[in-house]
Amino acid sequence: MNFFPGQSILPIINWALIAPEIIVCAAAVIVMLIDAFAPPTQRWITGGVSLGGLLFAAIATIWLWVSGGIGPADAFNQMIVLDELRLGFTLVFLLVSILTLLISTVWVQGENLPAGEFHSLLLFATVGMMLMASGGDLVIIFLGLEILSIATYVLAGFRRTDVRSNESSLKYFILGSFSSAFLLYGIALTYGATGVAGAPGTTNIAIIASRINEARYPGLLFAGAAMMLVGFGFKIATAPFHVWTPDVYEGAPTPVTAFMAAGPKAAGFAAFIRAFVFGFPFVVASANSSIGAGVHSAWLTVLMVLAVMTMTLGNVVAIAQNNVKRMLAYSSIAHAGYALVGMVAAGATGDPAQRNTAITAVMFYLLTYAVMNVGAFTVVQLIARSGDRRTSIEDYNGIGFKSPVLAFSLSLFMLSLLGMPLTAGFMGKILVFGAAVNQGYYVLVIIGVLNSAISAYYYLRLIVVMFFKERTTAWNAPKIPAGLAVALILTVVGVLYLGIFPGRIINALQTRIEPPLFTIRLPGAPSK
Repeated sequence: MNFFPGQSILPIINWALIAPEIIVCAAAVIVMLIDAFAPPTQRWITGGVSLGGLLFAAIATIWLWVSGGIGPADAFNQMIVLDELRLGFTLVFLLVSILTLLISTVWVQGENLPAGEFHSLLLFATVGMMLMASGGDLVIIFLGLEILSIATYVLAGFRRTDVRSNESSLKYFILGSFSSAFLLYGIALTYGATGVAGAPGTTNIAIIASRINEARYPGLLFAGAAMMLVGFGFKIATAPFHVWTPDVYEGAPTPVTAFMAAGPKAAGFAAFIRAFVFGFPFVVASANSSIGAGVHSAWLTVLMVLAVMTMTLGNVVAIAQNNVKRMLAYSSIAHAGYALVGMVAAGATGDPAQRNTAITAVMFYLLTYAVMNVGAFTVVQLIARSGDRRTSIEDYNGIGFKSPVLAFSLSLFMLSLLGMPLTAGFMGKILVFGAAVNQGYYVLVIIGVLNSAISAYYYLRLIVVMFFKERTTAWNAPKIPAGLAVALILTVVGVLYLGIFPGRIINALQTRIEPPLFTIRLPGAPSK
């Protein structure tokens, strides 16, 4: 497409709109070169290069956000979009990657693993997540998904001598490939269904939305939407597509589990929202819009069922877990259900303001979940020690006053995951449930609240174990390395700040996407 016909500035602007992705890619390549050619004693700098790349990408993202009244803009023939949905999720991804980098530094050294490989894989996974949020085309979303998936398959099995890590990687690879096939076939069917007289099919999300009611083969469109829903369901671990999650989270190294539970889940939701809320949007049923209304009604109904199943299964099964990592795995499944409540609210309305408010609620919820979840896994890693030897709930017996910093931090994260007032988790649930109430989904919200009450058992159980159980074995309080200390401080402060003073962050994340979805508007340029 052409922003300003005849002007040579267009390619520069196109590349500028993907500056954060370029920076992270460049950092990943530099890390690989350092790892390949630097002496072993100098390879520690890969962590610094990775951290610098992520920070510069965050600065570039903020620059795009504040560089002159950004409205929805696009580049590369609408393959890449620029809006608050993309930028907000991008900052969430970068935050998760920075925290993962901080908590993994000592772990990589202690396990005697190749730091350069780990850091480059983490950076490439981050690029994949960023592309999933920025894609205005299903092909770009799939490309980002595969970049993310391949990197995380390797990260899950990064501890090569550990059988559990190998098993985790293999299960993740097999089921992840299976879900990618569903998603890709769904994209192909959607392409075939959206061909109209004089024009071939399309994978562009905005054009899909405009052609739904002209689809020559409605059956293909329904089948394509269903298969894409299955593919995204695997990626965000909704029931019944959650089967890979507990085993993969338990077997993967703890820093990798922290990353997978927060970053890829948020990326899956970003792509899910982009593809369904905007690709198969709310349509008032009429004689001329029966196909679009039917597709929208079908996926929204399925999503409501999935939300109920996911919340309930995740919380109920988590009660029976005696391994902390498996417990947090089922907890992550339940939290995907809570986020789905907000997505249902976003998809259920044709009012752009209400839709954008619901999307903001989902984005804020995933931000809060990322902060408190990575914080919890930071403590789990410190207690688990090398090789993840201590991940049973019994290993937490009586450590409350012997390691007060770790115990009180973990207690705060558990209370936030539960949704206690004055914590980030409480505000996140208030927003997603409030968005659903505004659309009249009272039963869905009641089920969500009841599930939150169920979750109190296993969250509070860990606190009780730490402070009120007698310890039967010797306990040596672990030292907190500098990187983990910084991550712990950031997450504790984040949980409290997002719970007590959330207004500024919520306002900053507020999406303002107006139909049509892609308006040609550049940073600092007047609307056309």
